[in-house]
Parts: sequence; C-alpha cells; structure tokens
Amino acid sequence: MPDNLFSPLPPLDPAAAEQFDELLHRPGLRIERIVSSGQCSPPDFWYDQAEGEWVVVLTGSAGLRLEHESETRVLKAGDHLDIPPHCRHRVEWTQADATTVWLAVFYAAATS
Repeated sequence: MPDNLFSPLPPLDPAAAEQFDELLHRPGLRIERIVSSGQCSPPDFWYDQAEGEWVVVLTGSAGLRLEHESETRVLKAGDHLDIPPHCRHRVEWTQADATTVWLAVFYAAATS
C-alpha cells in the first residue's frame, strides 16, 4: 500500500493495464487509488456496481460516460462525481500523454 498517493506511480505506458491499489477497506467502505495512462473501458463494456462510488480525479484527465447521459463528462484534476449504485458507466478515455490518478471511494448502498 502506498504511503503517498503519488508515489510510487507506474511508468507512463498506455499499453499497460491500469493500476488499482486498495488503500482502505472497512465494512461498507473501500477506497482505491486508480492510475491510468491512456486506458479506457473495453468496447460495449459498462460498470454496473452494487455499491455507490464517489470518484475524484487528482491529476490528469478522463472522459466518463454515464449510460443515461448522451454526452461524455470530461473530468480534470479536482473534478469529482458521485455514481449511485447500479448507475451504468464507463471510462471513454484517459489522458495518454500524462498519468491520470483517481481516488475512488466505494460505499454500501443505503438500506430502507
């Protein structure tokens, strides 16, 4: 587990897989650092998660598409978004000439 969100970062390589590092896991809560450099979701793939996800871009930029929206959201450093449980979404692109570092906070869906 990294002691610093920005160290160590993998080398910039769009051909490599994204890096997912779990930083914290507690009942109903999980925090991950995601490092991207040009990666995106596979064609026709949509995330559909049982938990909610609050995501913030710390460095770089990315295009995130929510299935119910017609336009891709462009996220840059400092932009954040709450994705409700089962809101289908995908990463359309991440910046290829710079490292994009995300912080993703996954949380349990509220029960009624």
